[in-house]
Amino acid sequence: MIKPFFSPGLWVLTFLMASFGGFAQTVEMVKWPRVAQILRQSSDTTYILNFWATWCKPCVAELPHFEQIGQEFANKKVKIVLISTDFAKEINSRVVPFVQKQKLKNTVWLLNEPDANAWIDKISPKWSGAIPATLIFNNKRRKKSFFEQTLDSPRLRQELTDFL
Repeated sequence: MIKPFFSPGLWVLTFLMASFGGFAQTVEMVKWPRVAQILRQSSDTTYILNFWATWCKPCVAELPHFEQIGQEFANKKVKIVLISTDFAKEINSRVVPFVQKQKLKNTVWLLNEPDANAWIDKISPKWSGAIPATLIFNNKRRKKSFFEQTLDSPRLRQELTDFL
């Protein structure tokens, strides 16, 4: 009698590990009203909205800092949303593979709003439209800071601590 390479128990375990062990981060495509909804939140959560793109070297360079801060403040009322400004048609060919390769854990959205002029001023009137750009806010505390520059972990930590 020839023994199977996998025992039934090992086959089930292998299947489960393949299915769930490599959980892949998803990227949700959103329209402006979804972002506006977060901007109106009245909770005591501090939000960090980072606007970036896969083709932007400074944006890509700062993403690990947002991941680090996300882990450090995981037990606090802090929510990080990484908002890609890549073209919507590139979500599956470029953005999702990039997010998975980088193993991003924070929430990732792709903002499907081709007319940036319609929403940039709603993030900050100071924003020229250049990326990377980051908005940190807590509506309950009536506090908001906007940065049109690259941020590193120490600076993010310092800014975020001022909100908590």
